[in-house]
Amino acid sequence: MQTAPPITTDVVLVGGGHTHALVLRRFGMLRLPGIQLTLITDVVDTPYSGMLPSHIAGRYGFDESHIDLRPLTRFAQCRLLRDRVIGLDLDQQRVLCAHHPPVAFDLLSIDTGSTPATATVPGAADYVIPAKPVSQLLQGWNQLLEEVDRFPPRPLTLAVVGGGVGGVELTLSMQERLCQRLHARGQPGEQAQFHLFHRGAELAPGRNSWTRRRLQHICRSRGIHLHLGEPVEAITQDRTTGSLLIHGGAGVPVRCDRIFWVTSAAAPPWLQGSGLSLDAQGFIQVGDTLQTLSHPQVFAAGDVATMVNHPRPKAGVFAVRQGPPLFENLLRRLQGRPLKPFRPQREFLNLIDVGYGKTIAAWGPLAFESPLCRRWKDHIDRKFMALFTDFPAMAVPASLPLPLFPDGGSPPPPCAGCGAKVGAHALSQALQRLRQDRPELSGPSPAVIIGLESPDDAAVMAVPPGQVMVHTVDFFPALVEDPFVFAQIALKHGLSDLYAMGATPHSVLAMVQLPYATPPKQVEILYHLLAGTLKGLRPTATPLVGGHTTLGPQLALGFACNGLAPADQLLRKGGLQVGDRLILTQALGTGTLFAADMQQRAKGRWIEAAIAAMVTSNQAAAAILRSHQATACTDVTGFGLVGHGLEMARAAPVNVELDLAALPILPGARETLAQGWVSTLYPQNLEAAAAIANGSAYTHHPDFPLLFDPQTAGGLLATVPADQATACVAQLRDQGYPQATLLGEVTLPTNPQAPIRIRSW
Repeated sequence: MQTAPPITTDVVLVGGGHTHALVLRRFGMLRLPGIQLTLITDVVDTPYSGMLPSHIAGRYGFDESHIDLRPLTRFAQCRLLRDRVIGLDLDQQRVLCAHHPPVAFDLLSIDTGSTPATATVPGAADYVIPAKPVSQLLQGWNQLLEEVDRFPPRPLTLAVVGGGVGGVELTLSMQERLCQRLHARGQPGEQAQFHLFHRGAELAPGRNSWTRRRLQHICRSRGIHLHLGEPVEAITQDRTTGSLLIHGGAGVPVRCDRIFWVTSAAAPPWLQGSGLSLDAQGFIQVGDTLQTLSHPQVFAAGDVATMVNHPRPKAGVFAVRQGPPLFENLLRRLQGRPLKPFRPQREFLNLIDVGYGKTIAAWGPLAFESPLCRRWKDHIDRKFMALFTDFPAMAVPASLPLPLFPDGGSPPPPCAGCGAKVGAHALSQALQRLRQDRPELSGPSPAVIIGLESPDDAAVMAVPPGQVMVHTVDFFPALVEDPFVFAQIALKHGLSDLYAMGATPHSVLAMVQLPYATPPKQVEILYHLLAGTLKGLRPTATPLVGGHTTLGPQLALGFACNGLAPADQLLRKGGLQVGDRLILTQALGTGTLFAADMQQRAKGRWIEAAIAAMVTSNQAAAAILRSHQATACTDVTGFGLVGHGLEMARAAPVNVELDLAALPILPGARETLAQGWVSTLYPQNLEAAAAIANGSAYTHHPDFPLLFDPQTAGGLLATVPADQATACVAQLRDQGYPQATLLGEVTLPTNPQAPIRIRSW
């Protein structure tokens, strides 16, 4: 029976800025039937501008000052697509991405922020560290801090270009952090010199006169060299010393080690040619409803947008205030109701961090500086950030029905009589679009006699003489919302059985369950699944020759994978030899990580690291293992490391000793286990602990549960002769498996009931 309304409408959010973060939270609190929500972003951690200076100064940690978009999108039931947008196809209503297939939308909102303008200054793009994207700024800043800690003391000169509030806060925060770092090493803070360049006569233009004077006094009292009325004309590098030279209006270049660029905002380059209405600076023009002037189905907010009737500075405070009206108008647009105009405030509270526990509070002509303001700002910032970690327990349905179809009706549920099949037209459309858009992924194979190029009731393949056919099948529901990535994960999971047996993939058939959706939405989802499948197959030169599609309550995918191998060269689980070394090619932890992810308790960067491992094919690893005379192999999946290791040991039969301390672990897996998050299959896998001879001595070890953690698209577990083990691990790490490790040794079969033993090596 159908458990969810069919997908009829795609709402796509481009960019994870402050405005969209608030919109996502609102969507999470209001379930909308028939709506598929998608966020496309190139980062999973959005920096909160209000906390960034204090994070630079060391008062807030990374997690305290960043919005984690992964649990937020989980709460909002939103697909998260990690990618960089490079353009729009407004005629076809598609978002163009750097690595994904085009993403279709019915309603689009853009909140990608801005970038510092460096293109107009020669050398700036090559030598400076821009303040945006913030991830690039923090990378450069953290590298500098590491150098200060690691290398012998030496004078350090830093420059900040841009004397607005952002540039002043960044300068003061950096100076405070470096002085603390230097004092901790017994060095004078004066060893770090700062230069602040600003083309205007006063710092912080646009703020009241007291604030401008006060910021200038603070900078000078702390030894910061101010270059006011001195625009930067060029950046060059001294080829002899490697130092950077800032050429300004004074004529004498300033020599420095790092340059941070915090000038006026520039629009993302991809907007040019997008077809949207843009202002003279390249920002998206929007009306009072936050709709673009050119396309009513496209909205924009935050720094990337300019309200033509109410221009305001590019500041986070305005992006935050646009969150509620943007959500309201997106909802009204979906429901066919009139949109509401939004008028941003003219005056706003400005809280400026000046370091050492003090903040300036300014409102209009009024301003004062006090530690109380710092505590006030801390309270405001923490309250805002709590919105994205403390989610309501339940969502309520939309108050008004959505016009899913022009006649106000909704599609009937699929009937069991037809097997809930996807229609032939939807399937052929997806395949045709795939051939047109991505021909490099869908070429014919000489092994295919009858396949997708000339479909029939079944595929027909040519099998070379002297080979045996190896068959395997896997099928499971989506554990990530991105169908393009999910297809690559599912394919890696299926093909790994072939690689574990020493076979070469020959052909693949897909089993697809699409979520209930209208035919156009079925085409879009299937297109992304097939594109991901063919991307994963491309390096193997393996054809997708057919499959079966059906509709169901959720997205699911599986593959029937066929491989070829010489009969006398198959790798079997039971091939272990006494003295062999046990090698694991990839880290463990997907079970606990995705269990936590389902409950919005896993950090986005942990899941991204897990996905990166899950889409890394085992093809090269299998070849490396075979080249080092592997004697046995299996892939680590649902039964966990011990479950699959136990199968190998009992099939030989031999005993195996494992080094628990050598266990490679995915980032975050220890943390989620410590919180008690385990996969549904974990309790059954834990029964295998009885086969560990000395397991009771390690049950309280924090890594012990990872031995039973079910894996999806995991690595290979293999044995190689002892004299091959070190070279094998080295080659694996060199060829894209950085966490490959020597995990244990095969020993004499002394205990058939408990053939596994843990020891410290």
